[in-house]
Amino acid sequence: MGETMRMKTANAQPTAYRTGLVAALDIGSSKVACVIGRSEPGALKVVGAALRESNGVRAGTITNLDDAVEAIGEAVAAAENHADTRIQNVILSVACGGPTSVTSRAAMALDGELVSDDHLHLLLSEGHHRCQREGEEVIQSAPTSYVVDEARGVRDPRGMFCQRIGVSMHAVAVKPAPLQNLKLAVERCHLSVYGTLFSGYASAISTLTPDELQLGATVIDMGGGVTTIAVFIEGQLVFADAVPIGGGHVTADLARMLVAPVSAAERIKTLYAAALGDIETGTDMVAVPQMGEEGEEYAARVPRSTLTRIVQPRLEEIFGQVQVKLRESGFDVAAGRRAVLTGGACQLAGTRELAQRVLNKQVRIGRPQTFQGLPAASAGPDYACALGLLMAGATMPPEALNPELQSAPRERERSFFRKLTGGLFG
Repeated sequence: MGETMRMKTANAQPTAYRTGLVAALDIGSSKVACVIGRSEPGALKVVGAALRESNGVRAGTITNLDDAVEAIGEAVAAAENHADTRIQNVILSVACGGPTSVTSRAAMALDGELVSDDHLHLLLSEGHHRCQREGEEVIQSAPTSYVVDEARGVRDPRGMFCQRIGVSMHAVAVKPAPLQNLKLAVERCHLSVYGTLFSGYASAISTLTPDELQLGATVIDMGGGVTTIAVFIEGQLVFADAVPIGGGHVTADLARMLVAPVSAAERIKTLYAAALGDIETGTDMVAVPQMGEEGEEYAARVPRSTLTRIVQPRLEEIFGQVQVKLRESGFDVAAGRRAVLTGGACQLAGTRELAQRVLNKQVRIGRPQTFQGLPAASAGPDYACALGLLMAGATMPPEALNPELQSAPRERERSFFRKLTGGLFG
């Protein structure tokens, strides 16, 4: 239990993989990604991967159950065909329901005893219970540090003698209805959800280096409908939040301002748009198909600089809201000046440079760790979350992926806990 949610990062050595089949499902507003891996004690191999256009999902929340089920089913079936196997259980990313950070503390007196796994189980169960808030459901929780008597910042207290032990916990909680609808869509595809992770945390698993993780970094996962924020200090997730704006809003802006079909606006954004006018080249003109019109003779021609003038304000809004949330949390400075952008929406030209200006941080594009069997087309930032889920499923203990396994102690145990603590931390 003391190792609950210990992150396995890119390039971290050694990595201990459990043996078996692992399946990850990332359901976003613009895409559904399914990755299937086979893990062995010393390696993780990708045996199947598929990405399909998402339908019935907005800002990570199910808006049309039937459409969402169809999109999920197509992605899973394609990955299964690629892997030549069938899956029954998946680990699921969560960005819906307004993710928020929850912290708690718990302590217990040991009177000079040796700290055992049983003591930690009881302590962490109580810490997890204290993270519960009315009207919200915890999707993941983890210890951030232990206090052994007067020694703070202890990573693993097992095997140590102490009079009193305490733990600080961090959890991510969401509104239960959107989460249950997301799980329902997956279950209607005849799959079981055996674990959930905050999508920003999952992306960090596959993109952060050990130094970034330890010294402090902010991961900004730019999806189609929502941008998630995950802040790490000394190897632990300490802050999680989300901004309900993503790359899909940029596409919608282009479609609206250029009177173009959404599919055409997405293509134009990908091929010709930029986040900054500084990097705009020449006076190139772009042909823009018009809604309801067919044939090139009806296409409007606009300079590329016009695309930038539409795109840049929306991206500035996204990064501006991220900065506000970081400042309000107090982690804007505490987490250092490193920011890592990932997710499909970060691939627009100039996004990194714009983020540096708005956030006043050193920014890089986070590409996920590669694995044997992973197609080159699946190695970009848009697969960071899915691959992070896969790594988590292959390395993390079950109680780290399923908060229900960290359920509050039974009443007899809680009575024993209250007697040990003597009312410490309430």
